[in-house]
Amino acid sequence: MPLPLLSLLIWIPIVAGFVVLRAGSDAARNRTRWLALIGAVAGFLPVIPLVANFRNDVTSMQFVENVRWSPTFDIAWHVGIDGISLWLVALTALTTIIIVIASWESITQRTAQYFGAFLMLSGFMQGVFTSLDGMMFFIAFEATLIPLYLLIGTYGHKNRTYAAVKFFFVSFLGSLMMLMSLLYLYSQTHSFDLAVWREAHLDTVPQALIFLGFLAAFGVKVPMWPLHTWLPDVHLDGPTGAAVMIGMLKIGGYGLLRFALPIAPQASHFFAPMMITLSLVAVIYSSLLALVQTDMRRLLAYSTVAHMGLVTLGLFVFNRFGQSGAIVQMISYGVVSGAMLLCTGMLYDRTKTASIAEYGGVANTMPHFAAFVMLFSMANIGLPGTSGFVGEFMVLMGAIRFNFWVGAIAATTLILSAAYTLWMYKRVIFGAIANARVAKLKDLGKREFVLLGAMSLLVLAIGLDPKPFTDAIDPSVGTLLAQSERSALPSDSAPTEGGEHLQAAAPGAAPVAAHTPG
Repeated sequence: MPLPLLSLLIWIPIVAGFVVLRAGSDAARNRTRWLALIGAVAGFLPVIPLVANFRNDVTSMQFVENVRWSPTFDIAWHVGIDGISLWLVALTALTTIIIVIASWESITQRTAQYFGAFLMLSGFMQGVFTSLDGMMFFIAFEATLIPLYLLIGTYGHKNRTYAAVKFFFVSFLGSLMMLMSLLYLYSQTHSFDLAVWREAHLDTVPQALIFLGFLAAFGVKVPMWPLHTWLPDVHLDGPTGAAVMIGMLKIGGYGLLRFALPIAPQASHFFAPMMITLSLVAVIYSSLLALVQTDMRRLLAYSTVAHMGLVTLGLFVFNRFGQSGAIVQMISYGVVSGAMLLCTGMLYDRTKTASIAEYGGVANTMPHFAAFVMLFSMANIGLPGTSGFVGEFMVLMGAIRFNFWVGAIAATTLILSAAYTLWMYKRVIFGAIANARVAKLKDLGKREFVLLGAMSLLVLAIGLDPKPFTDAIDPSVGTLLAQSERSALPSDSAPTEGGEHLQAAAPGAAPVAAHTPG
């Protein structure tokens, strides 16, 4: 009998989190940290056989586990992964290790609660990315709010309570809208199985309402403009670890991919112009806001909104380039934004300020740190050879294939991101030593050097050889496109990837594609 790898992936960090909570204490911080690190590494171990044994030529779900949980309501412990969720699962496990190492010395109070909460959060996130049952997904999705709320509200800065409450209520209101969509789907299908929901063929109005319910929940987590207003507050007043976890793990984009597009295909096409418009606004408006920020953390928050605008743009141009690029962008920018936030956190831990005006000449006292920040800044801009280039290039190619002017407007992100990223780098890193605080800075320690070095290798690995990622993603994207091109009404038609239309063969029959893209 094969090992239940996905169950282990979910439960190991959750159980480890409880162990840390019970066994750890402020009187034995080192023991708490080592327990957390052991738990994080153990949670990563199932990823190795998952990646090693994943088959790129299979479009269906792999490593599936399906155990009836509640026969009365047809709720099951139903988990599996495909090319879309594979790398998000791996990134989740890796992020947990990174945060434990990064927080090794910065968290000195209530260390057991901090590390325990992060480990449990990691397990809930794995549940989100592997769930094939709607109710199980909702439970895991909502469970992530609890540790994040506690982490932001307990370990943040001056206005942490405001940031935590705002994040919780905005997220919770969106989740209630999603729950209404899930319950309606259950009422129509008497099942919570995602595969059953994808074949429901609902009418136009129910699809539209379901799509809007999903958008309310997932748009907050992307974060999409104008549902992004909680993010700058979390970056500014939340702990670095929480900001990194939110930045690296893309629940919102994944939810749109897994739920909105295949379950409400007609509505997805109907709302595509709105989604594309909002994405372009996010790219330009958020970049302009980033240009005028005086705090590094808020600048990175608006940078995230701008880059996630490319993700939603790629999803709704409905072609392989765009959607594959959106997934690569989620993975890539998760690493890049996480690295940038960690670098900002390292400066903040040393000086207790993230104000750009308080820095200058950091390269003189922290040359190794300055070199790493340069690499991550180039990836944030999208320099060829870095991970940031791959996803952006694919999304822009998909957007141009959809419409030249949409692609041209989206391409302004290359100019704007270069403007605010290089402006920040110049002010903080270059020039003469600005003040005594900067003069006293010490360069990276061994732990920090290894941490940023590992993330640098990941940025370069994705940028120089993206084929392992795209080979796993592409078959699943093809299946997703086929599902999202379905039309619930025989008289309707929707453009396929090549620009042709789906046309129903007969009333009640499944739509037939006039041309199947290669």
